[in-house]
Amino acid sequence: MMKVTLIGAGNLATQLGKSLKKAGIIICQVYSRTESSAKILGELLDTEWLTDVTLLNDEADIYIFSVKDSALCELIPKICKGREDKLFLHTAGSMPMTCFAGVAQHYGVFYPMQTFSKTKDVSFEKIPVFIEGDSAGTESIIRRFSGKLSKRVITLSSADRKYLHLAAVWACNFSNYCYSVASDILSEHGIPFNVMLPLINETTEKIHKISPKDAQTGPAVRGDRNVMSQQLKLMNGRGDLQELYRILSQGINPLIGNPVLDKNN
Repeated sequence: MMKVTLIGAGNLATQLGKSLKKAGIIICQVYSRTESSAKILGELLDTEWLTDVTLLNDEADIYIFSVKDSALCELIPKICKGREDKLFLHTAGSMPMTCFAGVAQHYGVFYPMQTFSKTKDVSFEKIPVFIEGDSAGTESIIRRFSGKLSKRVITLSSADRKYLHLAAVWACNFSNYCYSVASDILSEHGIPFNVMLPLINETTEKIHKISPKDAQTGPAVRGDRNVMSQQLKLMNGRGDLQELYRILSQGINPLIGNPVLDKNN
């Protein structure tokens, strides 16, 4: 029976911990610098929680780091020391596998490409998991472990994973920011955000069948200068949003150009 210790108790660690427990994998301990986070996740998973790395035991087969990049670099040498024969994995999209080099014998990457929240459960079996190992033997172990959670396990190098993460930021984080902007605009005029949900859902469903480029609609792709000029004026006082509107519109249709997207509008 595989045994895992989770380093981190944030969004990903929470959903990963739930899925590990559901898959019958033993979770030995949960570590977090923040006591409240460690306690909540530890109790949720019915396992020991702690905020002091010196109290980590050596019972786990795999130690999974799910923390921000700056904390990862600080924690790796502390946690790997004395446990060099264990398997160490991180879940970061932009950090290279080699951050473990020199302090661990067996290491790799377990990167589930999904957006995670503590309160919104996800089905891990539907999430593509991108893996990498320091050797063929290590990668084989990571693949078997990942296969207990996901039906889609893909080997990807650190160099290529950086571009995957970049694409995910564009597809998820930036689009969600646009939702936030839309929500603020609607709220200012007493319109509930949920009126947008059918539009958002249709946009998402459409790109399951056709390419994002072919699915593009709106005033920019049509070159509707009159509409764009009016909308820019509606954002007077929000120069940041006007500039973003211009940049995105010209990204959609480089031919629209000036004067409709001139900064003097």
